[in-house]
Amino acid sequence: MKTRTLYRPVGAAERTALEQSRWTRFPPRLVGQPHFVPVRTRAYAERVAREASASGASAYVTRFEVSRAFLDQYAVHVVGERMHEEYRIPAEELEAFNDAIVGDIEVVSDYPSAGALRQA
Repeated sequence: MKTRTLYRPVGAAERTALEQSRWTRFPPRLVGQPHFVPVRTRAYAERVAREASASGASAYVTRFEVSRAFLDQYAVHVVGERMHEEYRIPAEELEAFNDAIVGDIEVVSDYPSAGALRQA
């Protein structure tokens, strides 16, 4: 099966939910969050996590593989710079997205609220 590596910056609550799922599923979107937004580059995910950390929240960057056959039904959106490529998965399709994850979700960077970076 062909896969694509994706990344997602997450906060402490979402990280806890990932742990509770045994690193296999992202939690449902909250009210007011119409999309689940994974990104295509680690650099983009880390930029978002750094910004969250600078504003006082701990942030983490996750990496995971998703079936390319599943992703092919969604457009890639570029937000600003070329490296800012993301998918917008409708919240009601998150369960199907989770089913398309191949392997485990892993934390690859940790941004404590103080703004310091630790590589996992």
